[in-house]
Amino acid sequence: MSIMDYTIEGYKNVQAKQYIGIFGNPIKHTLSPVIHDTLSKSLGVDERYIPFHITDNLKAAVESAYDEGILGLNITVPYKQEIMPYLVDIDPAAKAIGAVNTLVRTEVGYMGYNTDMPGLAKAIFSEGMELKDSKVVMLGAGGAARAVAYMCLYYGAKRVYIVNRTFEKAKNIADDMNTEFGKECIIPLSAQDYKSIPEDRYIFIQCTSVGLHNGDGLPLVEDKEFYRMAECGVDLIYNPAKTPFLQLIEEMGGKAFNGLKMLLYQGIMAYELWNQVEISEELANIVYSELKNTVYSK
Repeated sequence: MSIMDYTIEGYKNVQAKQYIGIFGNPIKHTLSPVIHDTLSKSLGVDERYIPFHITDNLKAAVESAYDEGILGLNITVPYKQEIMPYLVDIDPAAKAIGAVNTLVRTEVGYMGYNTDMPGLAKAIFSEGMELKDSKVVMLGAGGAARAVAYMCLYYGAKRVYIVNRTFEKAKNIADDMNTEFGKECIIPLSAQDYKSIPEDRYIFIQCTSVGLHNGDGLPLVEDKEFYRMAECGVDLIYNPAKTPFLQLIEEMGGKAFNGLKMLLYQGIMAYELWNQVEISEELANIVYSELKNTVYSK
């Protein structure tokens, strides 16, 4: 099969000199084309972004994409871990996180990167917050949390508390990242032990899917007073724009922002890797406006 056989409706007749794209299942509602096609159009690059609906035989899809000249790919659920054996090399950060979201073409195959981690960091910096010497509270210990924990230590956080319903999952991430960085900075906690976190000012990062659907209710820790310690709160969810977690952060006096800027910057960083360009903040703001219009004007 040709990789173009996996193209979703609406993109089947797209013509361009060069193609980039994304593998996922489901993939119909991806916002990535908004990011990358806006960048290409603004830069005058004859390049189009194609969503590929991969339902089986991921290895064959990777090989087809490479053989047919696809410049680079994003990888989304459920393939961020599964893709790794089919790559010729993996960036050390992506290897430590255990997930790849960006494939970059080399002379012998695709190399894997994780731009989610630096994308989130850039989003935090853009809101005037610093990670160096900061103290962080993470809610949740799923796949996204591993990248967030790595990010916190990579950018110099002093202390990170991972709060999760299942203590073992939080402990696994803490053990792995403390070992990776050679210091005991991450402390795992079960959800009921959140009160053991010392009174201080923290960056709160919400890594669970709570708030993604109507009726999800309050986040992992429901005690409103707990969120008074948040200098700011970041939710990886971007739609809806304001989750119950973010509402609590604001109610308790903290600065709150969602995951749309993370989506923006992880995409921009992938585009820079593929095309060997540097995207200006002015252009990033144009893409961000396009994203907001697409997501929130419905």
